[in-house]
Amino acid sequence: MSSHAIVIGDDIDECVAAQYLARNGLSVRLLHDRQAQQPRFLQTGWIAPQIVRDLELSAHGLSIDQRDPWLQIELPGGGRLELTRDIARSAEEIGKVNRHDGARWAAFCERMHALATLLQAMYAAPPPEPLASTFAGRFDLARLALRVRGLGRQGMTDLFRVLPMSIVDLLDEWFESDALKGALGTMGVMHLCQGPRSGGTALNFLHHHAGCPPGVFRQPLSNVHGVLRALPGPSMLEGRALRVIVEGGTVEGVQLATGEEIHASVVLSGAHPQHALLDVVDAAWLDPELVRAVRRIRSRGVTAEVTLALDRDPGFTTLTIAPSLDYMEHAYDDAKYGRMSREPFIEARYAGTAEGGEHPVHVHVQYAPYAVQDGTWDAERAQALGRTVLDAIAAAAPGIVSSLVDHTVRTPQALEREFGYPEGQPYHAELALDQFLWMRPVPDLARYRTPIRGYYLCGPAMHPGAGVPGAAGMHAAHTVLRDLRTRK
Repeated sequence: MSSHAIVIGDDIDECVAAQYLARNGLSVRLLHDRQAQQPRFLQTGWIAPQIVRDLELSAHGLSIDQRDPWLQIELPGGGRLELTRDIARSAEEIGKVNRHDGARWAAFCERMHALATLLQAMYAAPPPEPLASTFAGRFDLARLALRVRGLGRQGMTDLFRVLPMSIVDLLDEWFESDALKGALGTMGVMHLCQGPRSGGTALNFLHHHAGCPPGVFRQPLSNVHGVLRALPGPSMLEGRALRVIVEGGTVEGVQLATGEEIHASVVLSGAHPQHALLDVVDAAWLDPELVRAVRRIRSRGVTAEVTLALDRDPGFTTLTIAPSLDYMEHAYDDAKYGRMSREPFIEARYAGTAEGGEHPVHVHVQYAPYAVQDGTWDAERAQALGRTVLDAIAAAAPGIVSSLVDHTVRTPQALEREFGYPEGQPYHAELALDQFLWMRPVPDLARYRTPIRGYYLCGPAMHPGAGVPGAAGMHAAHTVLRDLRTRK
């Protein structure tokens, strides 16, 4: 193939898409803005094995951090509950806190992993087409039906019951310990503007379990972004896309903010669909109903990030502060009315010693609403958020304060400004049942194509979404390659 392609953005999905296109003979230019570097601590999630294999990432230094214990939970009476990859050992430790819960742990892990494995298989493929008219589409549906049938009676019952459930209802069926349920429940609301009692949060819980070993409910950290950026193939072009050039309904290239025009027969964008279709493309090329649907994509950001620089190891790998499901629901109550949570759910992850000998701890803070009532995210409010986080972590890990060298607070507005996350939402489109599979982000865009010939979407708003880094880029690239072969 001799086509020229431009990929707008240089986060993980865009880099993966560019690599697949370049390795299939296209001349690819990766357009990036050097002011928008993805933070290291957001490189979490399951990397599909076919991406690792196809792009030879292991040979180029891919490192996946799967530390043990994978979670430390602060207990109300003092001490910590440590959960490890050894299910029997975790069950024993849980049993010391609550005998009933320890006895249930192994069965819970087995049944949740069966459901997550089904999601994993679905994420490794493009979204199914419920009304497929082609043989290939019907074959994919039949294969999916067989996978569901392969779960057996109990698994099928679990699947159709669990996906629409709230994470509260799911965990209350299994466990009694507030501390255990609170820590597990955080994955049901991660990056969602919802509380744990909201329907569908069990889906979010399973989404983050996909690709993880049985009994591990936290995604690993990796250096995949740095590895992808260092791979040869696509040429890097610094600049900001001001406009996608369209002639007669077909993409012709990209105009940069400098006024320079770069021509290409294929353009992929990793930006949020609202930006990719409504800001840099003339809406006259789009059906009004699609425009309305794109405007309705939910992308509500409710998180902030705090980075701690320590002069020593903090003494934990992943520390969660979410004492109970009720605690998280109350934290959400603040956010839904535009208030920064007075007692947010906090998860601190230690990524190991950084260059220069510092020990960075990256802290996820939820719930911090993008639009705050009675004001904005000014410096004073950001400092108050930082103090709230430091006080909470100091209570759980007292040695943190004495070893603290510096800390940085990123509000939702800062995440939007620095990294392009709409409303500070790193997933671009919230993961919910109505923004899932063939409905992600909206049904008319679910196959990565836009109504403009040669223009595609490949970012985290597309199936399967953030948390599965690179998968949307891989599927989008395969769609491009199929379309190019069909044109010939």
